[in-house]
Amino acid sequence: MSYRKSPADLEGMPPGVGHIIGNEAAERFSFYGMKAVLAVFMVQYLHHMGGAGGARISEVEATEKVHLFNGAVYLTPLLGALLADAFVGKYRTIVLLSLVYCCGHAALAAMGLTGDPYLWLMLGLGLIALGSGGIKPCVSAHVGDQFGSRNAHLLPRVFNWFYFSINIGAFASMLLTPWLLEWHGPHWAFGVPGVLMALAAWVFWAGRNRYVHVPAAGMGFVREVFKGGGIKVIAKLLPLYIFVAIFWALFDQTGSTWIFQSQDMDRNFLGFQWLPSQVQALNSVFVLLFIPIFSYGLYPLINRVWRLTPLRKIGLGLFIMTTSFALVAEIQQWIEAGERPNISWQILAFALLTAAEVMVSIVALEFAYTQSPRTMKSLVMCFYLGAVAVGNFFVAGVNHFIQIPEAAVKQLEKNHASLIETKHSGKVAVAGHDGVTGTMDDIGVELTDGAVASLKIPGEEIYHQAADRIGELVTARGGSFPAERLLNECVSGLRDPWGNPLRVELLNALRLRVISDGADRKSGTMWDAGLMIELPEKPQEKKASWTDRLRPAETWLERRMKESGAREVASQNAPGGISRSAFCGGQTRLRGAVYFWFFAGLMLLTSLAFVPYALWYRPKTWLQDA
Repeated sequence: MSYRKSPADLEGMPPGVGHIIGNEAAERFSFYGMKAVLAVFMVQYLHHMGGAGGARISEVEATEKVHLFNGAVYLTPLLGALLADAFVGKYRTIVLLSLVYCCGHAALAAMGLTGDPYLWLMLGLGLIALGSGGIKPCVSAHVGDQFGSRNAHLLPRVFNWFYFSINIGAFASMLLTPWLLEWHGPHWAFGVPGVLMALAAWVFWAGRNRYVHVPAAGMGFVREVFKGGGIKVIAKLLPLYIFVAIFWALFDQTGSTWIFQSQDMDRNFLGFQWLPSQVQALNSVFVLLFIPIFSYGLYPLINRVWRLTPLRKIGLGLFIMTTSFALVAEIQQWIEAGERPNISWQILAFALLTAAEVMVSIVALEFAYTQSPRTMKSLVMCFYLGAVAVGNFFVAGVNHFIQIPEAAVKQLEKNHASLIETKHSGKVAVAGHDGVTGTMDDIGVELTDGAVASLKIPGEEIYHQAADRIGELVTARGGSFPAERLLNECVSGLRDPWGNPLRVELLNALRLRVISDGADRKSGTMWDAGLMIELPEKPQEKKASWTDRLRPAETWLERRMKESGAREVASQNAPGGISRSAFCGGQTRLRGAVYFWFFAGLMLLTSLAFVPYALWYRPKTWLQDA
């Protein structure tokens, strides 16, 4: 069938716009819904998908994988743009990659039904990264293709609706999918976004006879890069992309480290008990509020006293992002002091972050577009998305570097790989720091289906003695931990078998660890050993909600653990109802608030470096009719 290849001579709205906007709303629902629960799923749910429970993924490892996925999503647009512009056109690219996208969601929903859940997860994320990223540069350009000279004045209205549909879809999904995960499990949490993606693909396909289908231009566009100073333009904008990359390195952590922080906060706000993954939904609300406030209120007000150029907006946004992460770092310090701050503090950080997003992300994209020649505008868009990818890869790299391996896992992989491959269950002794078994630093490992279930560490009795002392303090305080200083005074004088003093690190109001430097007598290595100690969460008064009738009596995790007999902790005894579990390694080099202060400091340096760039840059604007 032959399709229209140029816009119709219309004054009104093109007939296919409704299909494109409907497709975008459903597609964004599917993507943000899946992404909202991804970090929590990896840490709390993935090891239960195969039955009794396998090896757990730490929060740091989950953060690394989430940002690798984010980076892939923003790297594949270059492939999508190349496929659309050089080979098959935008429409066919969107249809083809939407099908790939649907297969990715199906793979996630199928986890736990057969095979290795981890492989299904990686397959699903890979397909979604290819599908979602590949269509990203095509959809908005496809919107513009529908308009001619007579109805071009309607483009701003359409793009407003386009952006509105994105945020409505994101907001709805980030509220719903965490709720589905909590009460109905991963199959529903990933399955519902998959259904929405299938709906998005169908809606887009259904409008095929109403669209303008601009044919592929071949590889000629590549030559245009080297004409008209294309290389010079890219070099001039390159520093801007570096600043944008650092910005997104911080921004996208709202879907990883910020979620893990919210787990340790009082999430009762406005009479509603928020789930950790739901808080990020407020970003969409703030975006819809801030865009008109900034455009029609704040920007004109500032312009009265100080000319607010695009580069100045970006610079202000970078400094605001610094304050957002500084606030998150301060919140983390409160948590590590044993406090349980209200989630409203993180919501304030979200408001600052969204203000920065409006001033940096939107303005930088528009600015880069205007600074590029007409034939390079699609390429510049891809470079911008590539900067987002670089930012996420940087976060993934940081989280990879700061991970300290678990000694038992490392030794099993090195010397007993067959036990992991055959999914062995039972007890085994692995070599400690000296590298041989049968010595005092051996680690006793209990395996369940090839995964480490519990440890017996050298000198464990001394750590339990420290835990007993802490239990007495907890009982005396009515079931809560005292300050970290008092905890360390409590274990003063206790030493591990190698003479290292025991110390206490308070992680939050309910968790701490008693730790020593271990057999190598060095701090911050995989031979650091001790006990993780956790208090039972105090029951909170539940308020009646209209959602009570929609959810089961137990969460999906509670039901799964009952069915499988899985245990979350190795032992549950001791005074004060404290649970204890031994560890050897597995910590991080940037712990807690130090991690957030690192990124806040990086953002501050980036903001300061942007000032001379903004002063040096001389804008040159290219419009479409130039």
